[in-house]
Amino acid sequence: MASSLHEAPASATRRFAEDLRQRSDTALVALLRARGDLAVPSPATLRSLAARASSHTSLERALAQVDALVLQVVEAVTAVGELRRAQVAHVVGAAHGAEASSAVSQQIDQALDVALTAALVWDDDGVLRPSPGLEEVFGHYPAGLGPVVQDRASDTGQDLAELLRETPPEQRAVLDALAWGPPAGRVPPGGTRQRAAVDALVAHGLLTRADAQHVLLTREVGLALRDGRTHRTPALRPEPAGHDVAAETVAAESASAALELVRRVSVLRSAWADDPPRVLRSGGLGVRDLRRLAAVLECDEPEAAFVAETAVQAGLIGDDGEVEPSFVALDEVWSELDDAARWAVLARAWAVSPRTPWRVGTRDEGGMLRSALSPDLERGWVPRLRGAVLRVLGGSARALSPDDVVAALTWEAPRNAPPETAVRGLLSEAASLGVTGAGAMSPPGRAVLAAMHRDPVAASGAASRERGDRAGAGGDRAGHRPPPASGADPLAEALRAVLPEEVDEMLLQGDLTGVVPGRPSRALASLVEFAADTESRGAATTVRFSAASVTRALDRGRSAEDLLAALARHSPVPVPQPLEYLVRDTARRHGAVRVGVASSYLRAADEATLAGLERDPALAHLGLFRLAPTVLAATAPPALLHETLRERGIVSALEGPDRKVLDVRHRREGHGPGRPAPSGAASRAGRGRGASVTGPPVRSEPDLSALVAELRVGGHATTPASPRSRDGMESPSSPASDTDSGTQPHADGLALLREAVRDGLLVRVDMVGAAGKLEQRTLRPLRLEGGRLRALDPARDAELTVAVHRIARVAAPDDAS
Repeated sequence: MASSLHEAPASATRRFAEDLRQRSDTALVALLRARGDLAVPSPATLRSLAARASSHTSLERALAQVDALVLQVVEAVTAVGELRRAQVAHVVGAAHGAEASSAVSQQIDQALDVALTAALVWDDDGVLRPSPGLEEVFGHYPAGLGPVVQDRASDTGQDLAELLRETPPEQRAVLDALAWGPPAGRVPPGGTRQRAAVDALVAHGLLTRADAQHVLLTREVGLALRDGRTHRTPALRPEPAGHDVAAETVAAESASAALELVRRVSVLRSAWADDPPRVLRSGGLGVRDLRRLAAVLECDEPEAAFVAETAVQAGLIGDDGEVEPSFVALDEVWSELDDAARWAVLARAWAVSPRTPWRVGTRDEGGMLRSALSPDLERGWVPRLRGAVLRVLGGSARALSPDDVVAALTWEAPRNAPPETAVRGLLSEAASLGVTGAGAMSPPGRAVLAAMHRDPVAASGAASRERGDRAGAGGDRAGHRPPPASGADPLAEALRAVLPEEVDEMLLQGDLTGVVPGRPSRALASLVEFAADTESRGAATTVRFSAASVTRALDRGRSAEDLLAALARHSPVPVPQPLEYLVRDTARRHGAVRVGVASSYLRAADEATLAGLERDPALAHLGLFRLAPTVLAATAPPALLHETLRERGIVSALEGPDRKVLDVRHRREGHGPGRPAPSGAASRAGRGRGASVTGPPVRSEPDLSALVAELRVGGHATTPASPRSRDGMESPSSPASDTDSGTQPHADGLALLREAVRDGLLVRVDMVGAAGKLEQRTLRPLRLEGGRLRALDPARDAELTVAVHRIARVAAPDDAS
């Protein structure tokens, strides 16, 4: 099977390009869909497409997207060199005969089809061959097999098998130790029996010397020792063990977590409305502020960081935009929503969030502590990984452990396995949000997963963090996407289906406590939040009334009568006398000393003059109110009050705190009345809060079909010249060949040069010479690095080095050999 490993690279490359050219339009569209990087930027010709598909960067990206079984198939074809479809199952480790189930064979066939579609493997008249460049990508030892050595070219397979059977036990032990890789071994010290065994194996050609201290097991011998297999067993899709959980338990756990998150966000908004924390210069939340928030929310600091991050992503908390910024509550619509609708707001924000709250408290590369709400916590890959985690959970009817999810995701992309800490962090967030319950996907979680599949923003992971961008895309003031136009919000409805019934009564007791026997209604929850302190939660909630809690309710504008009436409405028994006394006594002391807001004042000796100003409707915008017979206060700034009185013909004077008259000649300079001061948010625009970076645009099916049609006719004849990049290869005056018309994309030229370096091909290069004129030369590239190409010019029998940015076009001439 290894005979084709010695095929000329140039021949294999040309035949690979010919294979792509002979594919149907449907197959080419499937290739571009499977490997999106091949279509961005658009290749000029099918030859350019083949060069790009076999480039190291594109192959690495393609292998990072395939699962473990596809990777095994590609690795097997690369290691063996040529295979027929019927041999693949055995080579990747499937058992023979009755032990080989049809299900295993079917999975291997499907994996091979994926590899063929993605042009990682191609069919050469019934013989499977690897894409050019895969040997370099897999390294020296694909599948743990050693290098190809031609010293045993005269041996037949039977000779090798017989030689292995006759190998003495000591020598066979050495071979068995290297058989499944790595194939390199260290030479034992001289004069020992192990050294004699190694020397004998080298003499028989079963080992080859890498250097004076190391030997290698050749690929041919390794395959013979493995019975022609590249892998012990096929890497089939793992079946997570998991454990069964009752549906009622999942729903109850999910509902409890969802309600708790909604409650904590409400508490957060209330706490930061009263005492907003400052925004750090780095854009995050201070450690002390996070610690205080955790105490208020009655949770640990990681959970508090998640609550704050979710609230910010939902547009419920934000930077107030002042010169000394603080985090404040935004979006008053929140107070008008019920629990299910509030949860839907949070769930939608979490589904597209690029944030990594689980890293709060860890240190970055510079040793600095990562803070909550810091811009450094954003990562563009998070939405994609979140979708993958939920997809794994949603594909199982059982509760999965974090290890089960990590194993499934690692199988799906073994060369791009996600960090275990990230998976565990997302699973913890899903549990806190109620997307999972008792480790299993909950009904609300399945609604979130379905919404992520429907929403292209969530699917691409390109959700913007700017509230203005989200509002422009159809979001509301909170920045979240509205429910479908049909009226019913599927996320809110999914949560309502698992929520317990609301209760609207509270059992008041004489010891100033109350018991809410279930999930409180919106009105009752608001009353409890403002007028009482929670002592315990569970199936029932126990609260306690105190002077501080009653004062909190009075501070929000409620009178003693209003508060007692609200308590009476929600209590099946009369309000206990101790609680009534507490409310009335607290209200009597509340407001004995009052603090108000005034921006300026107006004083005059004539009380009649002030009375006329106070009652003048034209001055209502100044907010005048009487503090004393000769003093009026105003909500308007002093400068505006002064100028308005001057306009009315009243010769007023502007005085300072020391009651001395101020010089007002320069008051109109800077930020005068009627001219708003610059917003702190605008002055700090972009300070760690820029829009999220998105990847290359995803082409639609019609776009890919049109691209394939253009490639069929020889390229983009009407493609406009794009600006020259720093090391670009474009020139408006470069001549067009029969197969390459228009401007050649930079990536295509580099791909062709790398292919030529790898396979020793001749290429035609159009480059700008020393005199500034375009020259066309046929070269054999030798090395491409550091922005320079070193190549051999056969016509002049000389080497030259040229800067890449001076190369306008690269093509493979038909007469090159």
